[in-house]
Amino acid sequence: MSKHETHKEPRSYILSVAGEKGGPATVAISGRMALENIDTMMGEVMALFDRLTPSHLSVDLSGVFYMDSAGALLLVQMEDKALAKSIPFSVEHLSEKGKDILDLVNRDALNIPALNPKERYMGFLEEMGAQAINLLGDVVRTITFSGALVAEIFSALLRPGTVRWGDTLNYMKKAGVDGLPILALISFLLGLIMAFMSSLQLKQFGANIYVASLVGLAMVRELGPIITAILVAGRSGSAFAAEIGTMKVNEEIDALVTMGFDPMKFLAIPKVFAAIIVVPILTLFADLFAIFGGLLVGVLGLDLTPYTYLRQTASSFDSFDIIAGIVKSVVFAILISGIGCQRGFEVRGGAEAVGNATTSAVVSSLFLIIVTDSTFAVILNYIR
Repeated sequence: MSKHETHKEPRSYILSVAGEKGGPATVAISGRMALENIDTMMGEVMALFDRLTPSHLSVDLSGVFYMDSAGALLLVQMEDKALAKSIPFSVEHLSEKGKDILDLVNRDALNIPALNPKERYMGFLEEMGAQAINLLGDVVRTITFSGALVAEIFSALLRPGTVRWGDTLNYMKKAGVDGLPILALISFLLGLIMAFMSSLQLKQFGANIYVASLVGLAMVRELGPIITAILVAGRSGSAFAAEIGTMKVNEEIDALVTMGFDPMKFLAIPKVFAAIIVVPILTLFADLFAIFGGLLVGVLGLDLTPYTYLRQTASSFDSFDIIAGIVKSVVFAILISGIGCQRGFEVRGGAEAVGNATTSAVVSSLFLIIVTDSTFAVILNYIR
């Protein structure tokens, strides 16, 4: 039987270990188990597991005259370490007051990553691995949230009386009516620029009339839905994430759950429905304003009559192109609102976390819009 003692400064602690390697061991702690000496004590205690590899570990606290929450945390981590190594663990002579302090330790919170983890240098491969794990976790969370959101959408469609239509109308105004002026200006300028740049080349060959076809077809098929989706993602998707994230930080969502409300149905569904209704309408307006911008160039710069320009525009696409653009805009609306709500629900921390969620909502939405549009381009090419 060996005995090892560690003496520290007055008002600190004394730690003694009795036991042989591979056999039962007893760690006797006396003095203060407090925050000021917890780092040193933690290192010495944890080293015992590797040095002795005991068959049973007992901690004797008969000499402890003061223990705070840091000391209780040490006991919890010793127990977790022993369980991880399948070592029976026990605590002896823990006072009633010490038991009360030990009960205050939230064991579940110990497994949650720190809000501001200590930064440490990681090599290239480790950094790549960490990013890959984060990306995989993000994909899993997105798929899980998407499944829950789709289920809630179908549930709301079957029982429309459960939808908060008042909030839906409010979000339709914010996303649609309030966003229409900037969308109209951007679309008008886009159509004008496209018509002007294309006219510089086409008029050399006497093909001025095809400026109308180029602007009309490009807007209805591709640019109208994409421009609208990007604008809605920047304005409304970020606003959805910020609103829900702020409620999460202020524990308002926890209060909703406590009162029996489903946050998905209460907060997300009105936003998603508002986006599904508004984005296709905004897309049609974007097409019209861009065509009007091209019309201005055609009439003033190419000597075309408004009737000729509009007739050529109308002949450049058909109902299939218009329906395909509307279908794409509906899918974009679900992606934008869904990602915005998901990033909001994932907020944990303070104002910085809300800002990060807002940025992440916009970036993720833009990425998914491009990927989805590419997928649509391939699918529609084979359908037509």
